[in-house]
Amino acid sequence: MSERTGLIRMKGNPLTLVGNEVRRGERAPDFEVMNEKLEPVRFSSFQGKSVVILSVPSVDTPVCDMETRRFNQEAAKLGDDVVILVISMDLPFAQKRWCAAADVANVQLLSDHRDASFGNSFGVLIKELRLLARTVFIVDRAGTVQYVQYVQETTEEPDYNDVLKAIDSIAKEQP
Repeated sequence: MSERTGLIRMKGNPLTLVGNEVRRGERAPDFEVMNEKLEPVRFSSFQGKSVVILSVPSVDTPVCDMETRRFNQEAAKLGDDVVILVISMDLPFAQKRWCAAADVANVQLLSDHRDASFGNSFGVLIKELRLLARTVFIVDRAGTVQYVQYVQETTEEPDYNDVLKAIDSIAKEQP
């Protein structure tokens, strides 16, 4: 497994990302995470849809909470052909509790806690913390990665405007 440093930091301290780096223009790798019912969910099950993948350290932190709520609001404006996945290392029970408390229903929270399948496949597993880096990937209906954003400082939110422009652009390009 490869390791990369210098892409992200937490409170100014550099962190190491483990896994295979996924770049724009590449085919998105398949991975398996768990839903709130402890059922496995394969990324390939979303084939034929545009998929926005948000990886966050933990929905139980203020920045991840704000980010997930914001994308939940945005998801309500998107059509059925766009799916937003929020993936963290949080246990499925914690994700379910958080969604209920935050009234979040338009994005799908998925847990990578068991195998770090997503974290390793997309190269966003933080070695020092066994958490996921704050990133955004957009995969088109054909399964190609069309957008990648690494949030350099983990305690900051992503560039929402840039992500939303990319979602709009990618959704319009699709048949």
